[in-house]
Amino acid sequence: LHLLSLYLQSVSSVAALSRCSRLTLLRTHSTTASLHQGVPGSLWKLGRLNHIAIAVPDIEKATALYRDVLGAAVSDKVPLPEHGVYTVFVELGNTKLELLHPLGEKSPIAGFLQKNKSGGMHHICIEVDDINAAIADLKAKNIRTLSAEPRIGAHGKPVMFLHPKDCDGVLVELEEA
Repeated sequence: LHLLSLYLQSVSSVAALSRCSRLTLLRTHSTTASLHQGVPGSLWKLGRLNHIAIAVPDIEKATALYRDVLGAAVSDKVPLPEHGVYTVFVELGNTKLELLHPLGEKSPIAGFLQKNKSGGMHHICIEVDDINAAIADLKAKNIRTLSAEPRIGAHGKPVMFLHPKDCDGVLVELEEA
């Protein structure tokens, strides 16, 4: 009887929570495996956050901040002329930051920095298990891509950018895991 009383008290306490609080409580008790479930009936699965890209006006200064001030491990600066950027990766343990700096006159990062003089978050990159299936499925759902075909990204793997107007204002990069 005492256990039943405790159970009823806990049920009524959860019921009294706002919808948002109940969802937060449910998320707290979910498992990482549920993040890899994919869309029902889909041939591809969404994976982990690979990196967050930050456009920087001075890549040496930004590298020094993460390496010398914050103590992170950073990669060498690598030119990616096919993407119009220099990249430096900052290792964070559970993900990475990608520092981006313009390379060449047609760099998309140059345009971003003209609008955002101090730099700022440029895109997020999420892994997928099958990029071609993901692209086909997303195009069928009217999500636009920024190129017709995947290109090889900074990690030597196929990538595709999704239009930010179709992704709640966020430039999303998909990378095949």
